Formats: sequence, C-alpha cells, structure tokens
Amino acid sequence: MTSKLFLKSTLLFFSLLIVSCGSSKKAIPQIKPSNDNVTLTSTSTDVTFKTGAENFESYLPLLKDKRVGIVTNQTGILSKEKHLVDFLIEQNINLQKIYAPEHGFRGTADAGELIVDGKDTKTNLPIISLYGNNKKPKPEQLEGIDVLVFDLQDVGARFYTYISSLHYVMEACAENNIPLLVLDRPNPNGTIIDGPILEKEHKSFVGMHEIPVLHGMTIGEYAKMINGENWLKDSLQCELKVAPCLNYSHEMKYILPVKPSPNLPNDQSINLYASLCFFEGTNVSLGRGTEKQFQIYGSPFLPESEFDYSFTPQPNFGAKDPVHNGKLCFGEDLTEIRKVHRLELKWLLKAYENTADKTVFFNDFFTKLAGTKKLREQIEAGMTEKEIRKTWQEGLEQFKEIRGKYLIYE
Repeated sequence: MTSKLFLKSTLLFFSLLIVSCGSSKKAIPQIKPSNDNVTLTSTSTDVTFKTGAENFESYLPLLKDKRVGIVTNQTGILSKEKHLVDFLIEQNINLQKIYAPEHGFRGTADAGELIVDGKDTKTNLPIISLYGNNKKPKPEQLEGIDVLVFDLQDVGARFYTYISSLHYVMEACAENNIPLLVLDRPNPNGTIIDGPILEKEHKSFVGMHEIPVLHGMTIGEYAKMINGENWLKDSLQCELKVAPCLNYSHEMKYILPVKPSPNLPNDQSINLYASLCFFEGTNVSLGRGTEKQFQIYGSPFLPESEFDYSFTPQPNFGAKDPVHNGKLCFGEDLTEIRKVHRLELKWLLKAYENTADKTVFFNDFFTKLAGTKKLREQIEAGMTEKEIRKTWQEGLEQFKEIRGKYLIYE
C-alpha cells in the first residue's frame, strides 16, 4: 500500500516538475532506436518525464534477490522527500553498502575536502568514500556485492568529478566481475558541446578523457562511451546497463530539484559553471564564500575603476576557507545575465587583461582544468576569443562523431 501511494505521489511530483522544465504538449522523443543491449527498455505508455531512477520497471527486476551496492549522494532522489536509498529499502532490495563521491553522501563537504568512511545514521548502512586516496573501490570494499547501482546528477562539464568517479567505478566493476547499473539523469547543459579537447598528458581527476570541457551527454550516455572507446585500464569492459530517462530529449530544459554540490546553488550557477570554473586556476575568486557561487567573479587585484561590483568572501557552508577570505574583491555580478549556450571566455580574458601583474594571474591548476597548455599560452599571447575558439573546431567535430555513437536520446 505504501509503495502504491509513493508511486502516485511521485508521478504527481514529476507531472509538476515537467511544467517547470519548459515542456509542451508536443510529444517528447524518448529513446533513439538502438540495437545495443546496454540501454534498458520500458513498456510504460506514460508520457510524463521520468529520470532513470523513476523508471522503476526497467531496473527493479535486475536487483531482486541480489546483494546491492549503490554509488550516490544527495542528488539520488525520486522527489524532494524521497531518496533512492530509502525507496530501494522499501522495495525490499537488499542494499549492502553506500559509496559516496566528492562532497560525501549528503553532499555537504567542500570541494577537495577529505571524506572518511562512516555509517548512514538513517539506514545504518556503511558508507565508503570514493574520494581522496580511495577514488576506486578496492576489491575488499566490493566483497558481498552482486550488482552495483550508480545514480549521480552530473552537470555536463569535464572537470565536474562525478564522471571521473564513474570511470573508476566502471573499472573496479570490470576487474571484479560485478555488473554496473547506471540510473540516468538529464544533463542541464545537454545541448552544449564546446571547449578545448583534453590532451592525454594532462589527464587528472578533473579531466580523465580526451573530450571537450562541455560534452553534451547524460551520465548514462557517457558510461556507454567509456566502455565503447576502451577508456578503462587495459581496455577492460564493464558489464553495463543503463536505465534511461523517459520522455526526455537533450533540448529539454531541466532545472535540478536539489543542489548537485555545495557551491552550485541554482540553475544560473550550473549554466555558468564551466565558463567560470577556469578561475579556479587563477588568482580570481568565483564567489566561493558568498551566496553567489559561480555567478560572480572578482579579486583584490582587479581595479575598482573598471569593475563596479564588489564582494568580500567569508567562510560559509560551501567553503570553509575561500579564496581571498576577508578581502575586498572587485569584479562582475552575472546573476541576472541571460543563459549562455557555449563556453564563454570573455570574463576570463577581461580579468587577465585588467590584472596589472600578469605573472601571478595563473596557477598550475589552470592547465589541468583546460586539459591543455595551449589555452594559457593563447591568452598570454593576446589572442582574441574568436581566434582561440577557432583552434577548437577540428577537435570538436571529431568528438561529435564519437559522441553520436553513444547517444540514447534525440
């Protein structure tokens, strides 16, 4: 009875959500025709949008009578009141362990903060951290697991580390002969494919694969690409299944119901994330330690005469020790600008041009974020945004051809 009531309330929630996501009465393409055996199918005739986690009938039979582990965090929800972990327990799925990525299971840790193993107070399930020195589950951490479920909300940027966690989870599953079930979720930047292609010598946890900064794929599609392009160690193959979203297309506007991480508080920050994240590799603050993270930028080294917006970073929920803590910064407020539809370099270039001592503008992290030394060299050489963007085009066209092989949605 509880399950039936939950299903009804969940369908009502997503019926309301789809209105906020800008849907229309026109039928939304569901899933591209495909002969692969990775994408699970559904016989549902419901035209309501559903995430992969809500696509119950496609994946619950795969979990029945299995010992299940789950990689998830606060984004693994079915509604604002119901987490997937709680739902699976209600469905008598035998959950054994929770594996948590950067920011932890509840999503409250700072970027880069050390997360330790623990126990979920609500369910008593053990929590294993997949961050710091333990990015890939060890064989002993996978003992007693018959199938692993992966449900994280990505934002479509190469340096957002949930896709790096996906890589290591797939690799561990392949090495230990454990099937992986990815519950798909929309990419809120799903139509944008842009930025320099990562060069393999600059591979790091903020850039695992030779892709552009914005890849335009859902995390389920991305998992298929990791397997299909043999990106796992020793060209291993993970036994992969993807529970797709229903009634979804890449063109569909999607507003996340919860913050995917502490410093992405709203739709505007998620849209600007890829463009402003480059400031992490400079002496410019992107708003950590304020209420406008990834929506403003500034530094004490930018002149007040050129920048009429100011802010002072202070320790807060998302940043215990933010860049320029307690210092007055001058910059720009982007909270009210129109949504961007590409990777924008204009703010980065403007900050560089207006910094008097350019020798201290960049730090070593910038090359990891860019995935190439060329972008810094191009900026230092005084190239325009148009000239820089032109150098990306050949790589982007090649990536689009690869991407096309793994798309689930129109």
